Amino acid sequence: MTKDRIYKVIFQNQDKIYEVFARSVGQSDLWGFIEIESFIFGERSQMLVDPAEEKLKAEFGEVKRSYIPMHSIIRIDEVQKEGVAKMRDSKGSVTAFPGMPFPGKSD
Repeated sequence: MTKDRIYKVIFQNQDKIYEVFARSVGQSDLWGFIEIESFIFGERSQMLVDPAEEKLKAEFGEVKRSYIPMHSIIRIDEVQKEGVAKMRDSKGSVTAFPGMPFPGKSD
C-alpha cells in the first residue's frame, strides 16, 4: 500500500502569503515554475467557517493544476495530515527574489 503524500506549500502572491495543502507538488515543464495539483481543503461539515479558507477555496476550488513562480515559493513541507489553508498579509516580512525590472519602469 502506498502512502498518500500531503504537501503544505507557502508562497507569496502580491502582498499576501498563501498557505495551501495539496497531494502533488513538483517541478513544472514550464521553466521557473512549481506545479501544484489536487488542492486539499477542510470539510464543509465543520461548525466553524474560516473566511480565509473559504476565500482560498473559492480561488482554487475548481483549479486542476496551478503553476507558481519558483521565486514566489517560501517553503514546501511534506506533512502527515492537512491543516487549514490560510491567506494573510505579508506585512513586508518576506522579500521577493530580485528579478529583472519591468520595461519602462525606472528607479
